[in-house]
Amino acid sequence: MRFRSSLTLATATGVAVVSALALSPVYAQTAPQPRVAQAPAPAPAKQPARPAAAPAAAPAASNTVAAAKSSGEVVARVGNSDISADDMRTFIATLGPREQAALAQDPTLLSQAVRVMLSNRLVMQELAAKKWDKQPQIEAQLEKVRDNALVELYLQSVSNPPANFPSDDDLQKVYDANRASFLVPRQYQLGQIYIALPKDADKATADAAKKKADEVQKKLKAPGADFAAIARADSAAKDSGERGGDLGLLPEDQIRPEIRTQIAGLAKGAVSEPITLDDGIHFIRLIDTKVPYTRTLPEVRDALVRQIRQQRAAQLRQAYVAELLKQQPPIINELALAKLLDGKKN
Repeated sequence: MRFRSSLTLATATGVAVVSALALSPVYAQTAPQPRVAQAPAPAPAKQPARPAAAPAAAPAASNTVAAAKSSGEVVARVGNSDISADDMRTFIATLGPREQAALAQDPTLLSQAVRVMLSNRLVMQELAAKKWDKQPQIEAQLEKVRDNALVELYLQSVSNPPANFPSDDDLQKVYDANRASFLVPRQYQLGQIYIALPKDADKATADAAKKKADEVQKKLKAPGADFAAIARADSAAKDSGERGGDLGLLPEDQIRPEIRTQIAGLAKGAVSEPITLDDGIHFIRLIDTKVPYTRTLPEVRDALVRQIRQQRAAQLRQAYVAELLKQQPPIINELALAKLLDGKKN
């Protein structure tokens, strides 16, 4: 899907934002991925851009390592190798703003990173002892990796959008031009009691499942039936069963069509008749319905800014490389290349 911007700079392609959702038998097999926003394209660069200043690190990230009292303090050790507070500060400084913000929100991620670093230290000690990295073919591969890493880091440095990009005005225009893409579909809060019945089940298993479903239906139809209690006792979906069958709010377009048609006619608090699907038998309770709404700019601002900046960075990179090639056009001996390929065949 393409979105049109009202900005005068140009038209660009939308960027997908995917919401991670827990899987459940109620979910559709493939959930669509909503697309959100696009950014204006930059004017072609006449000269390679000068490296822009790197964006400031998220302030909260620095607090993640504030517990280290001094630069020489050891925070981890494996074998004869130490990891100091300075090592970790250097590591955090190499991360992007999003990763730093994630560390600030979940300090356990830093502990996981330290464990990975310790494992790497052990492997490095092992390979150094064997002088494995001194083999000619390994040295050649390392040089190639180093060159590729340098090129990538340099291109990142020259394609960084200005810190104040996008402006509030530009952001508002992009949001307005793509307002329809921020529509959140109707959502249903559902309860579920699930009885497993595989498609290839033998007769005994199928009979037992159907008997179980009949028992559950009788319980549900009894006066004063407690759906949550029945779900905890009888649902095979243990994750939702422990919550009394509550699946939470599910977007309408991510609910399996066979179930969606059943809940469309349910009153709030009502329970469906048993719904037999290829994975089993479902009893669905409509807990609540949330009408469609459009997410506001403050709700999507951070994600929208990231996407616009990422797109602008990609455009600046492309323009920078194109200008370099224009200044020094490459010459390729196609005949010599063809001979190399012929030699491989022989």
